[in-house]
Amino acid sequence: MRKRIGKASAILITAAMLTAMLSSAAYAETAGEGVKSLMSQASSGQASQSTSSSAQDSQSNEAKSASITKAKAEELARKYVNIPEEYVLQGANLSSDRLIKGIRNIWGLSFVKRVNNKQTGSIYVGIHADNGQLINYSFHNAVDTKPSYPLKVERDAAETVAEAFISEVAADYAGKVKLNESYGAAVLPALTGDVRHHFRFDRYVNELPFLDNYIDVVVDSEGYVVEYNFVWDDTIVFPRVESYLTLEQATKKLHDTATPELKYIMTAGENGKRIPALTYELAPFSIHAVTGSKWDEAIYRHYRYAGEVSEKPVTDKPLSSKPQLTNIKEEQAIEFVTSAFGLPEGAELNHSSYNEYTDDVTEQLSSSWNFSWNVKKDGKEAGSIWAAVDGQTGAVQSYNLYWRNSDAPEGKELFALADATKAAEEIIKKQLPWLSHELHLIKPDPKQYENLSASDLSSYYIRFVHKVHGASIEYDHVNVTIDAKTGEITGFESNIHPFDYSKQAPKTIATSEAIARFMDYYQVQLTYKVANEYSLDGQPIPIEKYNVMLASGDSDSIEKVTIESTVNLVYRLEAKPLDERVFLDAVSGQWRSMETGEVTQLERPQVLDIEGHWAQRQLELMVAYKALDVVDGKVRPNALIKRGELIKMLVIARNGGNRYYATANDSSAQNSSSFKDISVGSEYFAYVEDALQQNLIDIGDGSFNPEGTVTRDEMAELIVRALGYNTLAQHEHIFADKFNDSQHIKNKGQAAIVVGLNIMSANADGKFQPSKKVQRAEAATAFFRYLQSRADLQEAPLRY
Repeated sequence: MRKRIGKASAILITAAMLTAMLSSAAYAETAGEGVKSLMSQASSGQASQSTSSSAQDSQSNEAKSASITKAKAEELARKYVNIPEEYVLQGANLSSDRLIKGIRNIWGLSFVKRVNNKQTGSIYVGIHADNGQLINYSFHNAVDTKPSYPLKVERDAAETVAEAFISEVAADYAGKVKLNESYGAAVLPALTGDVRHHFRFDRYVNELPFLDNYIDVVVDSEGYVVEYNFVWDDTIVFPRVESYLTLEQATKKLHDTATPELKYIMTAGENGKRIPALTYELAPFSIHAVTGSKWDEAIYRHYRYAGEVSEKPVTDKPLSSKPQLTNIKEEQAIEFVTSAFGLPEGAELNHSSYNEYTDDVTEQLSSSWNFSWNVKKDGKEAGSIWAAVDGQTGAVQSYNLYWRNSDAPEGKELFALADATKAAEEIIKKQLPWLSHELHLIKPDPKQYENLSASDLSSYYIRFVHKVHGASIEYDHVNVTIDAKTGEITGFESNIHPFDYSKQAPKTIATSEAIARFMDYYQVQLTYKVANEYSLDGQPIPIEKYNVMLASGDSDSIEKVTIESTVNLVYRLEAKPLDERVFLDAVSGQWRSMETGEVTQLERPQVLDIEGHWAQRQLELMVAYKALDVVDGKVRPNALIKRGELIKMLVIARNGGNRYYATANDSSAQNSSSFKDISVGSEYFAYVEDALQQNLIDIGDGSFNPEGTVTRDEMAELIVRALGYNTLAQHEHIFADKFNDSQHIKNKGQAAIVVGLNIMSANADGKFQPSKKVQRAEAATAFFRYLQSRADLQEAPLRY
């Protein structure tokens, strides 16, 4: 398929911009007659009643009330997105979406293309079954064209394609949306030609944004629309708000309302080892745009895990000392499970295994016993049990009891929530007595269990937070599951990492300073927000119960459910686009990388010494990916590049920036560097090890010389290795020798390849200058051209 979508007339306004990048023939194809005319046809009653025998129908009762037949939906789909005839309708499904008021019927149509009995492409189209609106579209092609670098269609041109597509298939809505400038915008420039440009056009009501309604369009780097999603609810009634806080006032209110939380997270430390880091976290939240009061989402949402963390731990002091490491025998491990949970009558052990492993995080040798039991009643299997026990401490790590038939008798009351909570705390005291003073109960919100019977609720899920010095430990968790009918403990999960924490609380930056940092991290957005309250027979019900009704198809009960919707105007915090995941160090107040733990910045450093430089674009690309460092605003383009810098640049360019930290993260399994002059903590370590593993460099005498300079001869060999042609380059007789200094070139085949591909060049005298040292700008340019050549050398798919 791969056809650009949209009538030629809709694209004329941008033809001048795109002509240089796209062939004019691509715009000759049309997508039908436009949304308005198609929708009017659909509602005129002229739709054909025939059906496609190739499709498998799944029609519910709503099919009788759908205005558009499957045949008409297929006709509309083919016109909207210009589906070629060789794509046949494979399947059709009629489903419903719940709107604020009423439902929306959607035909989901799947088209496939097959060549020699193999599927080579697929298209999915969703059509509104009542008015013919295009709801969604996605295209996947197993046989694709090769990507080019730089991109044939950059983001600005792709935006024009997206806008034209919306004007074509959603003409009635094009004037109600505005482009979200930050959504989908790549923070880093592309390093590969296989790129998808994502655009989101937000809905505007009363000239104010409603960010939960939007139109998504995805355009690939050749200018083809490959995905479309229409997320919209026309049944929402929006209030007109005449007066509300200004952006400046709202920002101050958000600042004053913010409550950062101290947490321990896992990050990379010395030698790539994963270690705890104390951080401030501030989850995004909203305030009412009129009053400035905090938007309390708990009022409108009911989560199974909702609750408030208790200020006091389970006990004031530890009830015992931490277990000493030893070797636990099988019989001992079974006894630990039995004494902790009391295996039910009829339990028979059917599996036992012992495992030893090196913990990926702590690098410590760990072990565990794993068991399973069958539970029989009256000679028949009635349930099963799984359990795991720490092989060195005897602590039960997990316990799960499953009853095959646990239906509650009619009229049976639920086991009290308060009793379930107490039972969970008691098992904590029994199983984790050395940690009971650091475990805090997450008190379940009783409202989520109101109006629920034993048939509605099977279990209580009681959770505990591990805290040290008042900071929550994100990577630890303890959960207890209580049978809501019997009060029996049916589940226990304990995952506590064996890290040592300082006895004294670390000195952290002030909360006000942390908030100020986060206000740089977030952007403030104004939007409408919809909150729903569900009621059955006049009584509020949790959203879980409503979802159970939907899943079970309980249409009688669903019809009795009323949804009370409230629309408010709010200001909310939204994270700004960043090129890496970061956290705020609570001790230093610096932003650090989640992957490496290194200090980083929210904004890319400004480079002051490359404006107007002949290699400005190439240098900016390498700076963006941190392949070249910036010191005091300078990248020093004419300075000689170091060997370590060149390898870093190569690995980043070769891997598209995607494996920037991968080797560093894996270094925990590698206790020493492969080179004697590259320490594990070196900034080049990850890249040098990656290059060695990819056979781009050799171990040689065991020295790498990261601070040494690089000759053009050496860089040529490195680039040819990255292209995968180094073995071919050894056959020098294949390549014409056109260099006037050929006698001085060590790697003649490699030099011929890089010059032939225009990655490097000879000088005006026809000399390759193999011994000349490479400057940083020259290296950046060579690797930019390497990216171009790599795309050009990629084989295009064979068409048949």
